[in-house]
Amino acid sequence: MLTYRRYPRFTILLIIMLILLSACAAPATTVAPMPMQAPAEPTAIETPQPTPTTAPTSTLAPTETAAPLVFTDGLDREVILPGPAQKIISIAPSNTEILFALGAGSQVIGRDAFSDYPTDAQSLPDVGGGWGELNTELLVSLQPDLVLAAQINTAEQVKTLEDLGLTVYYLANPTDMNGLYANLQEVARLTGRQAEADTLIADLQTRVAAVEEVIAPLSYRPLVFYELDSTDPNAPWTSGPGTFIDLLINMAGGFNLGSDLEGEWVQVSVEELIAKDPAFILLGDSVWGGVTPDAVAARPGWEGIAAVENGQVYPFDDNLVSRPGPRLVDGLEELARLLHPEAFE
Repeated sequence: MLTYRRYPRFTILLIIMLILLSACAAPATTVAPMPMQAPAEPTAIETPQPTPTTAPTSTLAPTETAAPLVFTDGLDREVILPGPAQKIISIAPSNTEILFALGAGSQVIGRDAFSDYPTDAQSLPDVGGGWGELNTELLVSLQPDLVLAAQINTAEQVKTLEDLGLTVYYLANPTDMNGLYANLQEVARLTGRQAEADTLIADLQTRVAAVEEVIAPLSYRPLVFYELDSTDPNAPWTSGPGTFIDLLINMAGGFNLGSDLEGEWVQVSVEELIAKDPAFILLGDSVWGGVTPDAVAARPGWEGIAAVENGQVYPFDDNLVSRPGPRLVDGLEELARLLHPEAFE
């Protein structure tokens, strides 16, 4: 006889519900796993290679070559420079003074024996000249790109230097102040110092105008004897018409005794000098010749000249009036103060 196990009613109901839920559930879907991929290999970066048959074309304009500088010098020679001169030898003291006044002293690599101003010039190599011969061997060895000559130099010297392969510019002496300013501008072009020249010239013109303003209303013009060389005291040398000494004495309110003579540099007999009786004697030979006012007073017959009697014999730095450079204006100012001291008080 079979025996049945009796279950509580609640349990039977729970079993029936679980069966029904299992029958209604959706069948499970099996998802295949994604296959594992190996990491990608690094790709080499390729550098683009230039095309061997085609050169790159620049879009920039080609650099322009500076045009050479072309000049005509005082000997009417054409002088050509590739650009402003940077290695200059001056063979005239006036040129040396001009170069330094323009601020081109650092471009000067040599100078003549007479170039003693400014002081910085004295440390430069001395290539001779003056009363002696130029040291052409030293001059060539310095390899200048310009040799600056002046009227103190001869055309033969210029030719000799040119034959050695050097570029030489001959600066002629000016005949008036405007000529001086023109020379300053020309040297400025040679050296690339145009701005400095403009400033220098404006200053010189202002100083000249100041002297002219003082001198213009004066009616008294004293007679001046300018002594250049009294090696022979009976026939001393003086400066004639057309020289800067003549010009500056007149600009300073005086009258040059030598302006009535013939020739730029002339001798005057002591008899003529006594007869003309100058009010002033200026000793241009005081610096190089050591001539003093006392020595002049001791010369036979000179004691009766008005300048000696009145104590108006003065040493004078001849470089200020004989070198055609910027210091000519210094000379003008000094002359004006000597001849008309009362006007500058």
